[in-house]
Amino acid sequence: MTKKTHQQQLAARKAKRQAEREIERRRQRRNLGITVTAIAAVVVVLVGVFVLFGVGGDDKPAASSSAPPENKPASIPTAMAPAPKRATPLASEVNCTYKKSTEPAAKKVNAPADGKIKASGTSKVSLNTSVGDLQLTLDSALAPCTVKSFLSLVGQKYFDNTKCHRLTVGEGLQVLQCGDPSGTGSGGPGYSFADEVYPTLQYGRGILAMANSGANTNGSQFFIVYGDASGLTPQYTAFGTIDEPSVKLIDKVAEAGVTPQNGPQDGTPITPVDIKTASAAA
Repeated sequence: MTKKTHQQQLAARKAKRQAEREIERRRQRRNLGITVTAIAAVVVVLVGVFVLFGVGGDDKPAASSSAPPENKPASIPTAMAPAPKRATPLASEVNCTYKKSTEPAAKKVNAPADGKIKASGTSKVSLNTSVGDLQLTLDSALAPCTVKSFLSLVGQKYFDNTKCHRLTVGEGLQVLQCGDPSGTGSGGPGYSFADEVYPTLQYGRGILAMANSGANTNGSQFFIVYGDASGLTPQYTAFGTIDEPSVKLIDKVAEAGVTPQNGPQDGTPITPVDIKTASAAA
């Protein structure tokens, strides 16, 4: 083998080795690129998992850490509703009729006398309860027959030593219901009277209204709106208001929650509200 041939062979082997090294480098660069891309994709996925499921760390999802139990209100509006007012005033006097019910009275009481009554003026009633005094203002311009019945029941001590048997804490219906001496939600005074509602009637925090079991079945049960009442339609006679300090007392009752009866957000208040006495201002 000549010297020249030997050098040519050495050069060929060197070139081959360089070409192989370049091929290997290209292969490594390609693999590295795939790996980097895969890592980036995994990071994106993991970030998505962290955001979606709240994985890792000591932090917990906001819903599980801040949401109240289902038997307590998620929130209670603080703004008092304006006092209800009829767009078209009633006549100066209206005729009231109180019909005897087929069911016996939960507590013996006389029905008010039928006849005409003035549809104007306000009356003050104080409910002395186990959670504090609740101050009511009854408005005869709104519902004169309802006010007449309520004052009659107060005067006959019908509400004394009774319990507010129902509390609702769900969105759209936040009320405390009272006025049934039997405490069952089905008791009444042994008589009924007609609704005194109007199309523009709205309910909100601080409104006092009659509970019923259908049209024109008013008796003794009433409810106090302490929060949201956007779920109510104008079929419950509003006959007055309750003042803000009194509503705040009911807020505390609501915040303690309900013992569920008609669903998780509707039942008896965990903090009892017992009406010891009801009295009208002279």
